[in-house]
Amino acid sequence: MTDLNDDLELIRQAALDAGALAVAERAAGLKIESKVGGSPVTSGDLKVDAMLKDRLLSARPDYGWLSEETADSPDRLSKKRIFIVDPIDGTVAYMKRTPWWCVPIAVVEDGEVVAAVIHAPEVDETYVATRGGGAWRNNRGIRASDADTLEDASVLGDARLIEAPYFDEPWPPMRFEKRNALAYRMALVAAGAFDAALALTPKWDWDVAAGCLIAQEAGAVVSDHHGRPWRFNRPDPRQASLVCAAPALQPMIIRRCKNVPLST
Repeated sequence: MTDLNDDLELIRQAALDAGALAVAERAAGLKIESKVGGSPVTSGDLKVDAMLKDRLLSARPDYGWLSEETADSPDRLSKKRIFIVDPIDGTVAYMKRTPWWCVPIAVVEDGEVVAAVIHAPEVDETYVATRGGGAWRNNRGIRASDADTLEDASVLGDARLIEAPYFDEPWPPMRFEKRNALAYRMALVAAGAFDAALALTPKWDWDVAAGCLIAQEAGAVVSDHHGRPWRFNRPDPRQASLVCAAPALQPMIIRRCKNVPLST
């Protein structure tokens, strides 16, 4: 089995090149279509997906593949390692030339992420991690926030989510902000720029796999809102919800969310 550092270097360089390709495609003029469900997909998404699939599977032909822009195949379920890719996470931001989009790539082995990269071209940030190797942004180590109270915590998510009728324990005032890409939100929590990222609805593996490892290696805690850890490369490639938080805040969030149903 290939060394994790070799896999990391492969996906890191691929993500950098994917970001450059996406920027070039946008400059040349994007073709935009709507997918089933109404979300947009651009010619940039599709060209980046094709480039990454060709490069990564040429280098690792025995690995499986799961991507937002490639039709899923059960073949991946039998693979020891797979790539999980979102060619452009935050397509709307990419289209609108706002900076909150990124290229996340993860290597998953036996349901766990073992190498990950999130490259955000517009802000010149590249986050990487390997299992047990720590988390890094632009070659400097990063750590999650040491916040120990939800009061005035900085949270990435929709402020309306805490207004639902399920909560029998009130939430204190918190500072909510939005960023388009889920992967980038998790990277920002990993770097301590925000204290938590919350989403109480199912999230696709390609949006959160890379961020999961980077956040965990930076000391954050990642789970669904009932506190269950995530597993990847399952037949249904989704996680029930997202709680990515500083370690002291995670149990406070989970406790408040105990009555919120898990989506299926």
